[in-house]
Amino acid sequence: PVPQERLIQELALLAVKGDIREELDRLSTHIATARALLADGGAIGRKLDFLSQELNREANTLCAKANDIQLSDTGLELKFVIDQFREQVQNIE
Repeated sequence: PVPQERLIQELALLAVKGDIREELDRLSTHIATARALLADGGAIGRKLDFLSQELNREANTLCAKANDIQLSDTGLELKFVIDQFREQVQNIE
């Protein structure tokens, strides 16, 4: 049998690995930054390209932490939308 203390540690680790709130917070922050850049205008292409990389990184982490099919599907759709955004950003100076 597994000692209760060890079981509690493993369950705590599992809970932390499955928690996606931090990724959602960062995604929200990156989206707000992108909106602000678009509203301000100017030479924003490289900044938006960098943000698209950050968005993709968070989406990858979200997919890696997905513990059900619906969250996994949502993460994949998010990655698709981010890829479309990145393609559009390539056309901005």
